[in-house]
Order: sequence, then structure tokens, then C-alpha cells
Amino acid sequence: MASAVVTARIDPGDKSRLARHARRAGRSESDLVASFIHEALEQKEFAFIEFRDSPLGRQPYLKGSRLAVWQVMHLAKGHDHDPAKVADYFEKPLPFIQAAFNYAEAHPEEIAQAIADHEAIDFEQLKRTLPGIEKVSIR
Repeated sequence: MASAVVTARIDPGDKSRLARHARRAGRSESDLVASFIHEALEQKEFAFIEFRDSPLGRQPYLKGSRLAVWQVMHLAKGHDHDPAKVADYFEKPLPFIQAAFNYAEAHPEEIAQAIADHEAIDFEQLKRTLPGIEKVSIR
């Protein structure tokens, strides 16, 4: 994808903070600014969406909840992809859940990849992350 150059003046204190965050993230300042702008634009265009750090990197979440958009859409598979059914399941207002559907519709590859990443995790991988985990079988 081609990129465009944008020049902006920022406060020297913000420049120091930007440098620190970029260093911690192992990214260039330019890369980090581009991702900040992208996320800010996405949040402006999609109601109830915010971006947060997660073990899988930056992810879109429904504001004020612990629900990542991919989680809502993963559950939607078992509810006929019906936003009203998903809203009932989560006991959330329909417009709130519809926001996840709207984001997923605009970014189908991103959400499909996040769901695939989730489905690829098996017990052996979980043991590496959660050493005290135990497998329980129920008859």
C-alpha cells in the first residue's frame, strides 16, 4: 500500500512521549503516529469502537466492555449472524452490538483472521501461557 507524508507540529513533551512509546513498541515514531491516526479515524467512523492493546496486538473492542469485535462475531456464528440474538445473549443494547457488526462488515479479513487465530489455539499452547492450567473431562 502506498503511503502519504504528512507534516505536523507537536509539543516537545509529546515528541518525547512519542519517542518513548515507539521505543517500547519496537516501532518507528512514524509508524506509531500512522497507527494512532488510523485508529482515531476508525473510532470517529464507527460508533462504540475503541482500540486496545491485547496479547494479540491492538484490537477493536466495544467501548466500555471486555468484548473484542472478533469475539462478538465469533459468537454471532451460533446465533444466525443476527445482531438482535447476539444483543440478547450479551444483554446489551442492539445498537451497541450492531456496532461490532458494522465494523466487521467494513473489515472482514481482519475479523476473520482474528477468529482463525483464536480457533487455532489448542491446549498445548494454553499450557505454555497458563502453566497452572488443568484439563478437565466431563462425561
